[in-house]
Amino acid sequence: MGLFNVYPLFDITPVRAQDVYLYDANDTEYLDLYGGHAVISIGHSQPLYVERLTQQLQKIAFYSNSIQNPLQEEMASKLAKLSGCYDYDLFLCNSGAEANENALKVASFVTGKHKVIAFKNSFHGRTSAAVAATDNQKIIAPINAQQEVIFCELGDIKAVEQALIAGGVCAIIIETIQGVGGLDEATTQFFHQLYSLSRKHNCLVIADEVQSGFGRTGDFFAFQKHEWTPDLIPIAKGMGNGFPVGGVLIHHDIKASYGMLGTTFGGNHLACAAVTAVLDVIEHNDLMKVASDISAYFIRQLRDIPQLRQIKGRGLMLGIEFDFPIADLRKELITKHHIFTGNSKNPNLIRILPSLTLQRHHVDTFIIALKQALKNSNK
Repeated sequence: MGLFNVYPLFDITPVRAQDVYLYDANDTEYLDLYGGHAVISIGHSQPLYVERLTQQLQKIAFYSNSIQNPLQEEMASKLAKLSGCYDYDLFLCNSGAEANENALKVASFVTGKHKVIAFKNSFHGRTSAAVAATDNQKIIAPINAQQEVIFCELGDIKAVEQALIAGGVCAIIIETIQGVGGLDEATTQFFHQLYSLSRKHNCLVIADEVQSGFGRTGDFFAFQKHEWTPDLIPIAKGMGNGFPVGGVLIHHDIKASYGMLGTTFGGNHLACAAVTAVLDVIEHNDLMKVASDISAYFIRQLRDIPQLRQIKGRGLMLGIEFDFPIADLRKELITKHHIFTGNSKNPNLIRILPSLTLQRHHVDTFIIALKQALKNSNK
């Protein structure tokens, strides 16, 4: 049996990883500034993380959500403490798409409505409602088109208001910082206006923190910079440092009922061990401060590059934008300089999403390589 061929792959086969590095069978070292789509938050093969998962695997790896699992409550308590989100309850699932799917479902249950407002260049996942709220027609199948989604320009509050006035909207879903779309972020005023309009028109606001959460921006959640209170906060990626896990923070104003949501694998014992380890490492190593400090250094070094058009994002969720397509530049970075970076819907933008353990000398390595690659390309 072959594999269903849906991924264009680099000719690189990592066999082991440590902190911010990957190694192939020939022991070639690659600097990982992409973290497998912002998943690696505390470093590859982090010792405490490996120890906790190993210990848990030797006890009990899984049972369904039909029994007591104190590990879920321990993890939720630590998540509330580190994030400051004490006014929420946690529903656990397996991925970012599932997290967004369940958030949209909750909004529809609560309001009794079905329309969704999303934004141009958004990405929320590939499940039914989540993919319908994603601004990419290539990945939306006819069966997904049954969802009714209105796409507004990011920052266009008048368009949002008109869609709400038309009626039937259960949720506004927004990435605090757009990931796949290219690192754009709305203003604090826009987020406050969204929230105000949602109260007026009886809909919920979903802050998609799947990529930007768990300390990546220097705050635990990116929305916290803007000082507002989302109704629902989908989380995943850096949450498990590579273990497949997701969740939704659901505000206390929303009441649960048996059967409202459900999952077989979500919140299993191994997943809880992984997330708790991630939270402990972020706290004990002060990784949110590290992300802020290294980001400031990274940005200072980038500003010395004359070809640079602008720097987007915050913390260690950065976009490096040029006036030309970066596909060849990115290819040279990985093949000649052995540095992983990411791309986006914006063809001129390199995405930087490393582990929060990144250090200055890693940044220096990248800057030297980037300057050389730009020189080689005559840019």
